[in-house]
Amino acid sequence: MNKKLLSSLKKSVRELLSMIELLLGTIFLLSLVSILVPKEKYTSIFGGNHAVDSIIGSILGSVSIGSPVVSYIIGGELLNRGISLIAVTSFLVAWVTVGLIQLPVEAAFLGRKFAIIRNLISFLFSMIVAVTTVILLGLI
Repeated sequence: MNKKLLSSLKKSVRELLSMIELLLGTIFLLSLVSILVPKEKYTSIFGGNHAVDSIIGSILGSVSIGSPVVSYIIGGELLNRGISLIAVTSFLVAWVTVGLIQLPVEAAFLGRKFAIIRNLISFLFSMIVAVTTVILLGLI
C-alpha cells in the first residue's frame, strides 16, 4: 500500500475516533427529542394565524429533525388534521434544513461561525419559503 495513502487512512481513523463521542451524544439527543415530543403535540400548538403559525412551525422544525422522505407522510398527516399549509411548510422546511440539535457536531466539522450562520439563514428561509409557497398556490 502507498505510504501516503496509509498515513491518510490512519489520520482519518484517528479523527473519526475523536469525534465518536460527539456523534453518539447527538444521536442519543435526537432519539430523546423524538420520544419526548410526539407528533400529536404539534397539532395542538398551531392556532390558525399565518404569521404566528409560520414562526411556530419553523421553531418546532428547528428543534426536531427528520429526513425528506418521512416529511411527505408527516406533512400529509398535519394537513389532514387541519393545520394550515403555511405552518406545515415552514415546519417541514426547517425540519429538514435547520439542525439545532446537531449544531455541536456541525460546528465541530464545519466551524462554529459557519454552522450558526447556516442555521440562522435556513431558519429565516423556512418562513420565506412557506409564505411564498402559499402565495404562489393562491391560498392566502
